[in-house]
Order: sequence, then C-alpha cells, then structure tokens
Amino acid sequence: MLSVPSCRKLSLGSIMDRVHLTLFVVALSIFFRATSTAGQSGAPIAVRIACGSETESHAPESGYLWLRDMNYTGGSSGNLTTVSRIASQLDTVRYFELSDGNENCYNVSVPNGQYLIRFYFSYGVKDNSGREPEFDVSLEGTLVYSLTRGWSTAVDYEYADSTVRILDGAATICFHSSGHGNPVVASIEILQIHDSAYNLGASSPSNVILKTVKRVSAGAEKSGYGVSLHADPWSGDRYWATDQTLFTARSDISLLNTSNNITKYSDPPNTYPQAIYQSATTTGPSNKLSYTIPVVPNQNYSVWLHFAEIDPSITGPNMRVFNVLANGQPLFEVVDIVKIAGAPFTALVLNKTVFVERKSFELTFEPLTGEIAVNAFEVFQLITREQPTATDNVWALQSMKHSLSLPARLGWNGDPCVPQVHAWDGVNCEFDGAFGTWFISGVDLNVQGLGGQLGDDLLGLQRLQTLNFSKNYLTGPIPESLGKISSLTTLDLSYNQLNGSIPPSLAQLSKLQELLLNDNQLSGEVPPALGALPIRGATLNLTNNDGLCGVGLQSCESVNGSRWTTFFLLVLGFLILVLGGYLCYKRRMNMLRGAQRLPRDAPYAKARTTFVRDVQMARSVLANHFSRPAPSCTETAPLNPH
Repeated sequence: MLSVPSCRKLSLGSIMDRVHLTLFVVALSIFFRATSTAGQSGAPIAVRIACGSETESHAPESGYLWLRDMNYTGGSSGNLTTVSRIASQLDTVRYFELSDGNENCYNVSVPNGQYLIRFYFSYGVKDNSGREPEFDVSLEGTLVYSLTRGWSTAVDYEYADSTVRILDGAATICFHSSGHGNPVVASIEILQIHDSAYNLGASSPSNVILKTVKRVSAGAEKSGYGVSLHADPWSGDRYWATDQTLFTARSDISLLNTSNNITKYSDPPNTYPQAIYQSATTTGPSNKLSYTIPVVPNQNYSVWLHFAEIDPSITGPNMRVFNVLANGQPLFEVVDIVKIAGAPFTALVLNKTVFVERKSFELTFEPLTGEIAVNAFEVFQLITREQPTATDNVWALQSMKHSLSLPARLGWNGDPCVPQVHAWDGVNCEFDGAFGTWFISGVDLNVQGLGGQLGDDLLGLQRLQTLNFSKNYLTGPIPESLGKISSLTTLDLSYNQLNGSIPPSLAQLSKLQELLLNDNQLSGEVPPALGALPIRGATLNLTNNDGLCGVGLQSCESVNGSRWTTFFLLVLGFLILVLGGYLCYKRRMNMLRGAQRLPRDAPYAKARTTFVRDVQMARSVLANHFSRPAPSCTETAPLNPH
C-alpha cells in the first residue's frame, strides 16, 4: 500500500474517503493492540495474524497474541489440517479462488522500519481439494516466493521469512495465482527488528529484500524459534534449524557444547540468541566440514557466519585456524576466532556477499591449524526491490475500481505494475528511469461488464496513452477532465450508454489518433474542432448517437427544425385530444338532460299527448253518463242505445 499526500486524499471521491477512513481506523487498532512502540529502545512492533480466524487467541507455548484475520482484500476461510510449530492453537487458513482475482493482498499498517515477515503455508480439502497448490508471493511489490510443485514435502518451505524495509507506512503482502490451485496461507507475522540490522554496506536495505535461504544453529540438539532460545525481542523471533539433518548417517563430525556465558552475543543492531554460540559442530584435524544448500542460480547471496571459541582447551590465538570457501572459492581466509574476537567465549560475526552461478551453494570450512568448529550461519538471497508505481497513478486506478464497480475476478490489488510478471489485468505500464518509478500508459477494460460513471479520478493518469472502456454499461456524461490528459492517443468509449454532449476539451488532445464514441446516447452539436481529426489521419466514429449533429453527421439546422416540427406536432396532438374530450363531455351532458325533459315536438311525444287527451275526454263522457238519474218504470228502454 502506497502513501498518499494529504492534498491528493482530499481530492478523491466520497467512496475512497470512506475506504481511507476504514484503513485508518484499522491501522490505529493494530498499532495499539500490537506489542508496540516505534522507538528502537522500546518493545518492537509485533503483528501476528491468524489467517482465516474470526477470533483472537494466545499461543500456549509463548503467550504471543494472535490477531483475528484482517486487512485482506478477499478470499475465504478454511480449516488448517496440520499443526503449527509456532502456535498450536491456530486451526484456520485463508485461501483465494480465481473468482477473487489473480492478486489478493494483506495491507497492514505499521511504522516505517525494518521487519522480518514470516509465513506458514499449508493446504487442505476445503481450500484445494487436497491437492498441493502452486502460487507466488510478493512483498512490497517484489516477487519473493514461488511455491512450485513439492514445496509441501520440505519443512523449510512451509515456513518462510524475509527481512524487508517498510517505507510507506504499511506492509503489503500479495498472493498471486499461477493457475495451479488456490493460493493459501495459515499465518502471517510482521516482526520489527533494528533499522541497522543486516547492514550490507554498499547494498542499502531499502533497495534489497533478504530472503532467508538457511539459518542454522550448528551442534544444536533441536531446532527452535527465538522465544525458545530466550532471544532478545529485537531479534525478530528468528527460527534456527539444527544442522544434524544436513549430514549423512556416518559423517565424521562431533558436537561441542558449553553452559558458559558468551559476551557480545546480543550487541545491537544484530541481536542474536546466546544459545547459538553455546553449541558447535566440529571435525577431526584433517577433515573439512561442508554444507550444501539448494539455491536459485545466478543470484547474489549474503552469508553471515557466527563463531565463538567454546572449547576450554583453546585459550589463545593460532590454536584453531581455518579457511572458509564458497563453491570452492575463498570467502574468508585464515580465520582465527580467538584472535579476531579478542578472547574465548566471545561472539564473532563475519559477513560477505557472493554471486552464485550454480543451483547449489556449498559452504566449506577447511582446517589450517587444529580442528574445525562452526557455531552458526545464515544465508540470504538478495532480491532487488522492484520500483513502485507512481502514487497518484495507484490512487487513480483504485478510485476507478470503486466508481466503476470492477468485478472481483479482475483483482486490482497491490501495486498495478509490480511484480512485473503479475501486473494488473487490463493495465499497461512504462518505466521512467529518470524518476525511478512506473507509470500507467494504458487501461483496456472492454467487455468487462463495467457500470457507473466516469469521473475526474482519471486526471491522476497524466502519462495515459490508451483508454478503452468499450462495450460496457457506462452511463452519464463524458467528463470534461479527459481533455486534460494530453498524452492520450486512443480514446474508445463506444457501445456504452453515455449521454449528454461531447466536451469541447477533447479537441485539445493534440496526440489523439483514434476517438470512438459511437453507439451511445450522446446529443448536441459535435465540437467543430474535432472535424480536424480525420484531416490529419486520425479515426473518428460518432455514429449511432441519434441526438448528435455536425461534423459529418446530420446538420444541426435540420435537427433543430425537426425538433420544432416534433414539438409542434406534439402540441397540436395535445390540443386535439383536449378538444375531443370536451366534445365528448358536452354530448354526454346533453343526453343526461334529455332523459329528464323530452322536447314537445318529438313524434313519440305527440302520440303520447293525443292518447292522454282521448283518455281524459272518455273519462268526462263516462262521468256525465253515470251522473244522470235512472229511468222510471213506465219509460220504455231503448232496445239499442247506440
């Protein structure tokens, strides 16, 4: 994780602000919960992470605090199927599937300084179906470990440590998939040591990483960590392996041990446990003593030899003298322990860097006077640190990752350009030797299912030459700030859902050779200056944006005329609908009133009136008829009244 100037942080969007705040809170939590003080005279920083664990725990053997899993970018938790040698209570792992991306990292905030970073690797059924995975591990953007087939069969490969200088306030540890199983880790330790420890002279610790190849306590009964050897806390709890397993069954060797105190064994900055000087492996007066160690060929190796004269019979100089050879070539000549150290039972440390061309490193002790006696030695591979990517470029891509909702399978964790063999998918980098850093020269994320809107975070990529976001689901306008990236030669935003107008600033891109904005929802007049692109041989495609006009497209006047026509027709249609509605309303009201009062001149109304009048006349006649007096008996009734 790279440090960022405060002014740059303030310029990022709200999403990144929340991310930064979260990291800050986590950093404070780790800082105060670790056994910490930043000063070299107090207790060193010690961060121990139980990968995959949801709870904290204390190691019963050492009492060390192991933090729950945190500060990882992805992955899942699985079961640890082996027993950890440094903390038997650990029972989980974190593994990273391809759906989590090719790169996954731990970013742990610690004060700047020098640290021993140690891992315990294992695998099981849930994380890798019982098959040994192969993967790479980088520290601070530098490839350090490549776990190839067979690593799990050697104990020394399961536990690995390196000495790294932290320069940006965080230890960045990344796991890179090689396509052969899921990267997996059981524990991570970040242990502070003295800033001046392992001083290599011309090779600054800031420029190299010391990968431990072998750390041996000769003559020791068994292997052990610093805590079991009562080492100073500033020694980084280093693991010292016994050399008894490095010899054949009938080798002519013997062991030498003492309980006497050793002086100068823990003088800063290289603090070592006294126990490694209280045992030694010896041979007869005429016998050589050799150790053969597998190494990566054509690399530089730093060799640290530890001596102390612990044989009571050796009391002065010239009684034990020998040469030290590296692959048959002199490394140290005429080594007289008592003479160089000044006295018996006094620690002596010799260091030299050698270049090894072969796949094995043979360390040979050749007697000159007396017998050979070796107390301890360390062999480190010197790995040159890869230069990081420019800070503003890193944060620009991280902001883009969040704003465009990049899928997890792309990874985009750690440093975009380093390790070079594991650069981010879709990102092209160029190295600037004058600045000693990498810059982003291209971003190609076509057909990746991206969504969201482009923002001003692209301004951080001032060396960007190619930008391709075609065939995605981007929305919103094209940002005006794109016109300020003067290095752009190709800009492809085709086949998206971008809307709004084309910003005039794009016409300022004098190096632009290809501008593809076709198949979007852009509208308005195309900046006239963009018409010069085809004239100078550049490619310009603005088709399938119905609202665009000018520069080879439909004329803006016709577009405006058609817009007025469309507007007029819409208004006319609206008026017709209103008028039709009004007429329908009036007709309905008339029908309702007609049902209540019929007009007199209607034919059926006339018939009804005549019928009523006839009924009334009939009633009158009948009334008159029945109102007359009845005829007398003498009167003759008419035979026919009609």
